[in-house]
Amino acid sequence: MNEKIVIIGGGAAGFFAAINIAKKKPSNRVIIFEKSDKLLYKVQISGGGRCNVTHSCFEPMQLVKFYPRGEKSLISIFHRFQPKDTIEWFESRGVPIKREEDGRMFPQSNTSQTILDCFLKEAKKYKVEIYINNGVDDIEKTNPDKWLVKTNNGEKLVADKVVFCSGSQVRSWKLLEKLGHTVSAPVPSLFTFNTKDQRLNDLMGTSIPKVQLKIKGTKLKSEGPLLITHWGLSGPAILKLSAWGARELASIQYKFTLQVNWTGTKSYDEVLDDLKEFKISQAKKQISNTHFYELTNRMRDSLLLFSKIDTNKKWADVSLNEMKVLAQLFSDSHIEINGKSTNKDEFVTCGGVDLKEVDFKTMQSKIHPNLFFAGEVLDIDAITGGFNFQAAWSSAWIVSESV
Repeated sequence: MNEKIVIIGGGAAGFFAAINIAKKKPSNRVIIFEKSDKLLYKVQISGGGRCNVTHSCFEPMQLVKFYPRGEKSLISIFHRFQPKDTIEWFESRGVPIKREEDGRMFPQSNTSQTILDCFLKEAKKYKVEIYINNGVDDIEKTNPDKWLVKTNNGEKLVADKVVFCSGSQVRSWKLLEKLGHTVSAPVPSLFTFNTKDQRLNDLMGTSIPKVQLKIKGTKLKSEGPLLITHWGLSGPAILKLSAWGARELASIQYKFTLQVNWTGTKSYDEVLDDLKEFKISQAKKQISNTHFYELTNRMRDSLLLFSKIDTNKKWADVSLNEMKVLAQLFSDSHIEINGKSTNKDEFVTCGGVDLKEVDFKTMQSKIHPNLFFAGEVLDIDAITGGFNFQAAWSSAWIVSESV
């Protein structure tokens, strides 16, 4: 039987679902409705315009650990379609994928336009109908099996199946709430921290290979590289913390105390022991000429200045109390955070359709038959590195198998 399949949203999940549905059953009429005049916008800007299509983590049980929300639900999906399948999908369509040192994967062309061109070519090949500036304003049941879809251009269409791939659009979430679905309130994820801490003045661009971070008064913690920016702190360690703490940090309006261990993994006592060793082994050397852990000289000088210890002192003259001050500063600096900023041009939202209301074997609604979901419309999100796209490809693939 020929069917009409309506895809709401012309982004990553929408195109991947549409192309694969149309390929598997060419007799279906597959239609994408996109409310804006921009198709695949996030694909275009991802990875600084290079499109971080996936990550080279090929074990589903490891892969799910990169998702603060959706980990358990994604296990079965990733067993059916995972990064290896994504790479094969693109390469079989003439788009070779390369791996970078940190595991992120990009098209060899180093431009997202390659991915856009691939999607548009495949959509045309399988006769997917695409309508831009044509958002879905309403959707309602016409009978137990079909849907009446109404767009903002006054169009009406009876669809056999509807797939929501609308990302974090509030308008779509309201439509789903009207249909009886529970939607978690959206809050930002993957953001940087704002601070005016004096220790970071004039250190813009400074990076530290590994730090440990904790948010005082919570269980939130992370570790990894950190980058100092002109507005505060960024880098993988910060983005990871923002992802796992998305809801908790929103609830305290992004005002909190960040505890930073600049040494990476050493405890206060271990740092103090290191400093006592310096006092013996570098007795005649000035504090200011000492290399501390993996800190840059500028970072070292800033921390020493903040300690108010005479940096012209030789280690032989440093008192135990002064060493304790330095040990505390290196292992547990407290930085007041007073807001957040967007990470580059990438917008990831924590929130979406409650996962308990979705059958992850089919990506179909448990409330309404012939209503499906893929991508960020679900309450699933990940840290940076290609993981959010992988969730979109995998959920859209399951939809195409089911539809």
